[in-house]
Amino acid sequence: MSNILIINGTQPYEFAPGRLNASFAQRAQEAMAAKGNEVRLTTISDGYDVEAEVASHVWADVIIMQFPVNWMGTPWVFKKYMDDVYTAGMDGRLCAGDGRTTEAPKANYGMGGTLKGTKYMLSVTFNAPKEAFDAPSEPFFQGGSVDDLLRPVHLNAKFFAMEQLPTFAAFDVMKNPEIEADFKRFDAHLNSVFPEVAYVPA
Repeated sequence: MSNILIINGTQPYEFAPGRLNASFAQRAQEAMAAKGNEVRLTTISDGYDVEAEVASHVWADVIIMQFPVNWMGTPWVFKKYMDDVYTAGMDGRLCAGDGRTTEAPKANYGMGGTLKGTKYMLSVTFNAPKEAFDAPSEPFFQGGSVDDLLRPVHLNAKFFAMEQLPTFAAFDVMKNPEIEADFKRFDAHLNSVFPEVAYVPA
């Protein structure tokens, strides 16, 4: 049994109230619980307690970050959450400084994390189509992948010494949604990444 923290980082808007990301977060919660894990779910837009969130990061064996990609990054409420929670955890709970020492002040920046052994998974939604990624002929991302775009989020996790699990992405969710197919792919992804017990949704 593992401890699983799920973070729903959606910023609701009138045109995009966040139901899809909430559904993915709930689906992950149900799947992880069905596999026998202890699960905590934080919905950032509902409010949060900074100290409780730091404690949940320390408690967790796996952290699942669920969010829509807004303007090539996390929604602003998720960035604020990171600023609040991650900064508070720099007292040694999430990291002990930035990894440098007095003896070697120019070396090992970013290697002071204290969450060694903790894994994380990104699960994201895009308005962009899947075909926009990994294709050198496409002029915008120019062959870049989803994980290339989300490198700052991966680096934040690396700063705390967390280990990356395969990313899940749902594409074209506003203009050409295929929600049921995305849910099936998500279930399969969770069963692949966490194979100890197969999750079959009701």
